[in-house]
Amino acid sequence: MIRIAIANQKGGVGKTTTAINLATALAATGQRTLLIDLDPQGNASTGLGIGHAAREYSSYDLLVGEATLGQAVIRTRVPLLDIVPAVQDLSGAEIELIDVEERTHRLKHALDSAASEWDICLIDCPPSLGLLTVNALVAAQSLLVPLQCEFFALEGLSQLLTTVERIRGRFNPALSIMGVALTMYDRRNRLTDQVADDVRACLGPIVFDTVIPRNVRLSEAPSHGLPALIYDHRCSGSEAYMQLARELIVRLPLKAMAAA
Repeated sequence: MIRIAIANQKGGVGKTTTAINLATALAATGQRTLLIDLDPQGNASTGLGIGHAAREYSSYDLLVGEATLGQAVIRTRVPLLDIVPAVQDLSGAEIELIDVEERTHRLKHALDSAASEWDICLIDCPPSLGLLTVNALVAAQSLLVPLQCEFFALEGLSQLLTTVERIRGRFNPALSIMGVALTMYDRRNRLTDQVADDVRACLGPIVFDTVIPRNVRLSEAPSHGLPALIYDHRCSGSEAYMQLARELIVRLPLKAMAAA
């Protein structure tokens, strides 16, 4: 199972929207996809129509050892897409895990137990670089960074990349950066083009060619408990996420795909 953490400690960059719609797009291409909601806000769970009453077990239970992966997984309305939902208890997990042995590897161990049931696992991280995000980076093979097309786009990215280097050095030497996805692209705003050009000049080929536009349908879809790709598959946002999924699949290691 290929594991990809979707992380950016800056909030409001379209991280959860990317996680939901990229997971849906991958499932639509025939990949058995698992989405781990590791954000205490639980927006990825809500955006896929998983109500709080349906979250008997969650990623919190997974981390503290009160549930197995099989118990925590919920099938979504999207064929081939499953989710481990999140609850607000996750916000206290970092404190509860302080004295737990191998606290940085809790998610990795849980995913190792059922690695053959899915082809791809996406992990939606909280907007921070705390223990939850560290667990995701230790468990993942690759990192995908959503980056908002605004003036301060690169602010904080260096901190995330420094964290990645530390994770590589101490816990997960195989962790790689799969790519940076430019989000909230507004063609009417000249500054957006300038920011996109600056990001590409700075980061080079790790930036995906596909850009995700600002799109009303992307914002509306979560209130209906649906990914935008199902809510309105013809909107520009949905088409962009399908194209991003195609790019991502091309970047996946062939050996890993064969083993998945």
